[in-house]
Amino acid sequence: MKNLLKIGGLAAVVVVSLLLAVVAGDYGPWYFAWLVGTTMIVLIAASGAVLFETQEATRVANRNL
Repeated sequence: MKNLLKIGGLAAVVVVSLLLAVVAGDYGPWYFAWLVGTTMIVLIAASGAVLFETQEATRVANRNL
């Protein structure tokens, strides 16, 4: 039953993707680049925030020694 749900979910994703491709038409590559670029910017910003927090915590810990 679990495998059937997975296959159904994947089929739904394929159908939605095909519908979006038809609606987007010639603008498909632009929308794809926009989605990938936005995702990359969000991930880079999040990793920068994590790095900053780690450095700040290290600096505060070293100051309290």
